[in-house]
Amino acid sequence: MRFQGKTAVVTGGSSGIGRGTVDLFLREGATVVMGDIDEAEGTAMMSALGEKFYFKTCDVTQEDQIKALMDHAAEQTGGIDIVFNNAGAGGPRDAIDEISGDDWDFAMALLLKSVAMGIRHAMPHLKKRGGGAIVNTSSICAFHAGYGPIAYSVAKAGVLHLTKVAAAELAQYKIRVNAICPGFIQTNIFAATLGANEEEKAQINTLIGQLGATTQPVARPGIPDDIAEAAAYLASDAAGFVTGTHILVDGGILTGPQSSWDPETPGMLDAMIADDAK
Repeated sequence: MRFQGKTAVVTGGSSGIGRGTVDLFLREGATVVMGDIDEAEGTAMMSALGEKFYFKTCDVTQEDQIKALMDHAAEQTGGIDIVFNNAGAGGPRDAIDEISGDDWDFAMALLLKSVAMGIRHAMPHLKKRGGGAIVNTSSICAFHAGYGPIAYSVAKAGVLHLTKVAAAELAQYKIRVNAICPGFIQTNIFAATLGANEEEKAQINTLIGQLGATTQPVARPGIPDDIAEAAAYLASDAAGFVTGTHILVDGGILTGPQSSWDPETPGMLDAMIADDAK
C-alpha cells in the first residue's frame, strides 16, 4: 500500500499504459483522479472501480481543461500528491518535408505542451501538500530515429529535457520530476496512429508481440503493467533520491544492434570478414 492516503492524477488513463497505472495505483491504496477524452470509458470506470476513483473529461491539448482537472482532483480529494502526465497518441505521421505547421503544432500541444501544463497547473496543489512526485511519459523515440514519426519523436525528446529542467526548478518545493521511456508496448497507440479498425488493431498488436520476441534482448513484447510498475516506483517514497532523470522500459532494445545480443545475428565486422573471404 505504497500510496495509502495519497491522491494521484493520471491523464490518458482509459486504456493501455494509463489504465494499467490507474489499476496499480488503486491497488496500492491511492485515490486516483483520471482525465481522458473518452467520456464513455471514464464513466464506466467510475462504476467499476469504486469510490476511490474519480473521472473528469479532459482534452490535454486544451490548457483550461488541464487546469480544471487538477482543480477538480484537489477539490474532490483534498489535494494532489502524484501526477502522471501520460496522455498522448502517435499524432501525424508525415515526414519533415511534408508535415504541415498545423499538424506539427497539434503534436507539440498533445505530447509536450500538455506535460508542461500538467506540471504548471498541478503545482499549486503539490506545494500545499509540501511536496510530491511527477512522472512524465516519454519514449525510446526520444533517443534515435526510426522508432516513430518525426513530430512524435521530437516532442518526446522535449519531454525528457522538460523533465530535467522542471526537476531542477521544483526541487526547492520537495517535488521530484522523472520520466519513463517505454519501448514497444502492446497498446492500441500504434493502431490508432494508423486509423485501424478493431480487426486491424488485433492484427497490429499480434505483430507487435511477434516483433517483441525477435527484435530486443528481452524476448517478449512490453505490456502496460511494465510501465505502470516503473511509474509506481518513481512516484513512491522508494525513489525519494531520484529526480531529473528517466527510466528506459524497453526490453533492452536500445542496448545496441541485434548482433550485440543475438548470437545468431552476424555483426558488422563479421559481415566484412565474410565478404573479404569470398
